[in-house]
Amino acid sequence: MMRALGYPRLISMENFHTPNFMLVSEVLLWLVKRYEPQTDIPPDVETEQDRVFFIKAVAQFMATKAHIKLNTKKLYQADGYAVKELLKVTSVLYGAMNTKGVERADVSEDDSSKFKFDLGSKIADLKAARQLASEITSKGASLYDLLGKEVELREARTASIARPLEINEAEKMMKIAIDCVLEQVQKTKDMLNNVALDEANLEAKIEKRKLELERSQKRLQTLQSVRPAFMDEYEKIEEQLQKQYSSYLEKFRNLTYMEQLVDDYRKTEQEMFEETTNMLRLMQNRLKEEEQHLLKSGNKDDSDIEIQEDEGSDSEVEERQIMKQRTTTETLLQGRAGTRIVGTMQGGDTEEDEDSGDSEIDLDEDEDEEEDDIEDNSMEISPSKSGHRARKPEPLEESDNDF
Repeated sequence: MMRALGYPRLISMENFHTPNFMLVSEVLLWLVKRYEPQTDIPPDVETEQDRVFFIKAVAQFMATKAHIKLNTKKLYQADGYAVKELLKVTSVLYGAMNTKGVERADVSEDDSSKFKFDLGSKIADLKAARQLASEITSKGASLYDLLGKEVELREARTASIARPLEINEAEKMMKIAIDCVLEQVQKTKDMLNNVALDEANLEAKIEKRKLELERSQKRLQTLQSVRPAFMDEYEKIEEQLQKQYSSYLEKFRNLTYMEQLVDDYRKTEQEMFEETTNMLRLMQNRLKEEEQHLLKSGNKDDSDIEIQEDEGSDSEVEERQIMKQRTTTETLLQGRAGTRIVGTMQGGDTEEDEDSGDSEIDLDEDEDEEEDDIEDNSMEISPSKSGHRARKPEPLEESDNDF
């Protein structure tokens, strides 16, 4: 409502959570002025007596002029209860502003919002119209009073007009008027003289400031022309600093580049290491599977009593391929990782003795655990000196277990 009435500030209920007598007094004074612009109510609310007098004056005015009864205690509290008392005056003014010939039920929400917007944008026009209306009422009242006195003033006017004009009095009045005009002329001349004096003083100040400016410019030129004693050393140090800074930038750039290269090399080395470990793990698993397969095939061969020559040749070819694969894997592993693979089979040099018929079995230390559980006869795989060919072991006649 206050915004629609044209109050310049925004008011919310949060302003009245705590007693705010200054805002309440400001709103009350504004409402009273809105209701009657010619009202003379003292706006002083600094002391307690002034506040009490202000509240009483506002309540008395609203009771006599608008027939609105206000609770002075609640207004003096200046909190949420004071808002209810302010609404009594605000609602009356708001209702008077909204009274029109058209019913409010026919007005849509868009029209009402548009009306509020137009009203807010034309507050200055409303204030001017309100001021003109008050002036019209005051002028009309004064005109009415003067017209009421016309009967008495008419006789005095006719008497003064009918009275003969006296030259002495007229001359006296003219002299008085001439003296007044001469005084005004003298005052005007004095003001002109004072203006001339002020102009002279200002010109003197301007000249003085110009001299000071010239003096300061000359001093500045002398200071700029004089070269300080430490300027040469300063320039040398500045050049050295520039060189040091350039070298620092170059070294910093090289350092960052080298760090990046080191990081890249470490990454590649880590990848190669992981690849090598994966490869070693795969090779170990494959060798274990081959060894298990060979052990199983060797047990089957020992269980047979007689072995044909063609079968021996086939087993020799298979053993040669296996030993060739193992030697290649060992060389690869020794070249890349430099570690010895546990669990490989290496045959030693064998001496054949046809008369004795005994056989020797050479096994690696890592294969002892795997061959402890073998109860059958075993075979010896030995690479030859020239082509790494493996001979088929001869079956033992009177031996059940070589261990």
